Amino acid sequence: MLKIYKTEETGKLVKLKKFRSVTKSWLNLINPSGKEIEQVSQMLKLDADILLNPLDADERSRVELDGEVFSVIVNLPLLDEEGTFDTLPCGLVFQKSNFLTICARDNRIIGSFNKNTAKTFDTRTRTRFMLSILYKISQYYLRYLAIINRKTEHIEEELKQTTNNKELFQLIEIQKSLVYFTTALRDNHLVLEKILRMTKSPATSKILAFTEDDIDLLEDVIVENKQAIEMVDMHRSILEGMMDGFASIINNNVNQIMKFLAAITIVLSIPTMLGTFWGMNVAVPFATMTYGFPIVILLSLLATLVVIFYFRKKGMF
Repeated sequence: MLKIYKTEETGKLVKLKKFRSVTKSWLNLINPSGKEIEQVSQMLKLDADILLNPLDADERSRVELDGEVFSVIVNLPLLDEEGTFDTLPCGLVFQKSNFLTICARDNRIIGSFNKNTAKTFDTRTRTRFMLSILYKISQYYLRYLAIINRKTEHIEEELKQTTNNKELFQLIEIQKSLVYFTTALRDNHLVLEKILRMTKSPATSKILAFTEDDIDLLEDVIVENKQAIEMVDMHRSILEGMMDGFASIINNNVNQIMKFLAAITIVLSIPTMLGTFWGMNVAVPFATMTYGFPIVILLSLLATLVVIFYFRKKGMF
């Protein structure tokens, strides 16, 4: 899907239906077809590989300057409808007069730049627009980490009252998401640092002009990204310790249940054992007495109570 936007002189964001004039425009490609890739490649005279690379789910973050094309690939966070977290490569491609974003899936970050938020960005100031996207990416990482923290606390409360593995599987899923976040954030950090170094490059200045305010914003983005990295590392450490601790608790709960069942089995075996002895076809005590049967029952109850008292004293009940 290809959409083209342009900020007018009045500051209003308009959607262009034709490709005749795309100067100072924003071309947004979401899960594009092969025909759209070819069309954009020919229209902007871009190498098709530059458009195809961000569509690879395993693409790593990087920044490249090739002639009059400045391209950045960053990994942004995703929150699926199932409540799971993932990362997604997103390409930012710049020419002298155009700006292109390309992602394999629709996402909230790119989607947050729309007509309703048009006052916060301008397609004519492409450098600031790029930095706004990078800043939004860092903010969403922090936002999703807060959601992960609340989700982890909820699972922790459930784990205190259960012995099944459902909650542990949920923690494993969160741990996997944090691994994705860690890898993506560290790669993004390298990209941001490289962009900062390239701000003074004459070759970069031909495509993107960084003002002092832009450099300050880029430094803020780097700080936000570092904060997200630190939070991910902290959550991973807490989660690893929590999983080890609750795995031990679950094993201990299972051992307690097995110990209780073993004690019950021993207690119930006592009347059975006494009944077996007195049921033999040999001479046994009380066999000729009128109240022999009640005596045997009483002895069984007394023996059972003695064992129960002993087990309770040992903490097995």
